Amino acid sequence: MEDPSIWQDQQRARRVGTDISRIESKIGRYRELEVLIRDSIEIARLAEEEGDMGLMDDLTGAANEAAVKVRDFELETLLSGEYDSRDAIVTLHAGAGGTEAMDWVSMLYRMYSRWAERKGFKIETLDILPGEEAGLKSVSFSVRGDYAYGFLRTEKGVHRLVRISPFDANQRRHTSFASVDVLPEIEEDTEIDIKPEELKIDTFRSSGAGGQHVNKTDSAVRITHIPTGIVVTCQNERSQHSNRLVAMRMLKAKLLALKEEERLKQIEALRGPHKEIAWGSQIRSYVFQPYTLVKDHRTGVEAGSVERVMDGGIDDFIYAKLRQNASG
Repeated sequence: MEDPSIWQDQQRARRVGTDISRIESKIGRYRELEVLIRDSIEIARLAEEEGDMGLMDDLTGAANEAAVKVRDFELETLLSGEYDSRDAIVTLHAGAGGTEAMDWVSMLYRMYSRWAERKGFKIETLDILPGEEAGLKSVSFSVRGDYAYGFLRTEKGVHRLVRISPFDANQRRHTSFASVDVLPEIEEDTEIDIKPEELKIDTFRSSGAGGQHVNKTDSAVRITHIPTGIVVTCQNERSQHSNRLVAMRMLKAKLLALKEEERLKQIEALRGPHKEIAWGSQIRSYVFQPYTLVKDHRTGVEAGSVERVMDGGIDDFIYAKLRQNASG
């Protein structure tokens, strides 16, 4: 930051400042871990020399804390992709299963929101389309925090729910599906060239919550990128201007994904292979009845407590997939 030329480009200065803060934070955590390990070794030495077994509780606590911190550092070595440190844009879509699938989307939305809260990340709803009877047909939201995209990219795919449906008067067991798509949110200086003549912009009345204001104004925005056919919508903000800005953020993220896919010559680069949102394509199953089990079909990791997982406890699945990617 001592180079005067950096300050001539505010976007570059902001990016460099963010990188410096991230590096300083990593160095600080490393030094804390060094101190913790040294203290643990000293406690173990004293316990052995003095025969004081009372120190074992302190040693156990310090060792457990160190193990967690070491795991976090290991994860950072796995989050080394070009866009891993970015914020993420997540989109959930209901698949096969009707109203039950739409309710499943709302359940997943809560799950990811609770996970983000645990991480200290911020959630911003970008677009939301309610179901006719219950739940959500689709929802797009941003997750802001260090390595949000790096973590959440492991969640891309079809998620399967098995339970006794509360919408079935005969109390039958239903299977429903929802897709999760994750994109990195791009910075303003990223080379995504969008010409005004390449855009078709439509406005319409929002269909979501918002009361009389929503019903009286054409505040919702739909943007079509003509060369690629990509369509994004935003109707969650109060003003047409705000919805347009958010929609452009979503479009840039999608175009970045497309650009990366083309560069790597394979569509799996950022979005992963396209699969039908139905049987045989799920990456993870969440079973509520007749037993409780969450199983990731890619890594084999299982959890017996569905409630804990739905409350945001998905780190075991994320970490296992990151390790699998690194080894494969």
